Amino acid sequence: MTYSIIIPIYNEEDILPELHRRLTSVLDSLGESSEVILIDDGSADHSYDAMNEIHRKDQRFKVLRLSRNFGHQVAITAGLDYATGEAVILMDGDLQDPPELLAEMTAQWKAGYQVVYTVKRSRKENALKRFAFASFYRLMHTFSSISIPMEAGNFSLLDKRVVDVLRNMPERNRYISGMRAWAGFTQVGVEFHRDARYSGMPKMTLKRLINLALDGLISFSNAPLRLAIYIGVVVAGFSFLGAAYVIYEKLFTHQAILGWTSTIVAITFIGGMILLTLGVIGEYIGRIYDEVKHRPIYIVKDKIGL
Repeated sequence: MTYSIIIPIYNEEDILPELHRRLTSVLDSLGESSEVILIDDGSADHSYDAMNEIHRKDQRFKVLRLSRNFGHQVAITAGLDYATGEAVILMDGDLQDPPELLAEMTAQWKAGYQVVYTVKRSRKENALKRFAFASFYRLMHTFSSISIPMEAGNFSLLDKRVVDVLRNMPERNRYISGMRAWAGFTQVGVEFHRDARYSGMPKMTLKRLINLALDGLISFSNAPLRLAIYIGVVVAGFSFLGAAYVIYEKLFTHQAILGWTSTIVAITFIGGMILLTLGVIGEYIGRIYDEVKHRPIYIVKDKIGL
């Protein structure tokens, strides 16, 4: 198999026929052996039935059904485990990642690049969401311990050697774009304009974006822990200066520091900083707890064509 295309699906029954039509046209134009692995990530609609129907019409389309909703990044991981192609393409199923870009991506792979990631030149989401995505990528680019290109999401092509590396990375709180960058190899970016969803409501809510940002930042950066240290040093410095001022007023002036308001403010401020730093440490400990349980990352319920 030359190409394996991995597409996570979650409640996309209205989009699947158009996705099949456009992908079929692209695969026919490529003229090489290909498979499309559709991962049903616990859909609550009739997506699984639609995927089953697509498989009956076109054997290149295969279906992997998970036992529940494990999340977008885990669904991609499941697809990577079952892919057999010399090159593996990751893309979303909402048609915001244009299938027509596959020709340019495969051309870069044939030119010798082992990772071909895509860079979004523009988006068609609302202003709030564009700001949230821009902030997310800026945060990752600034604080990550590895170089993650700006506006480079999951839509990418990976050589089989890169896929083998990702398969051997067993962490459960996964950020595929960061793992792809960490793996190294020869990489190149392809720019494109990200389309609006073909149909339905976006699945990447602000809450999901925040969770993804936390997974990415904590998995590839110690910056939050260092920030907790810096906050502790700053608060301790202010406390020392405040204590020195109180001692000075007591010994060298006839003015007393009156009132309990300032005391309460100081206590609550320091208490808040302590809770903040404990929360940051707790995020790291929680992820350690997830790892040591050694539960499977996902559970497969059904397979069609695999």
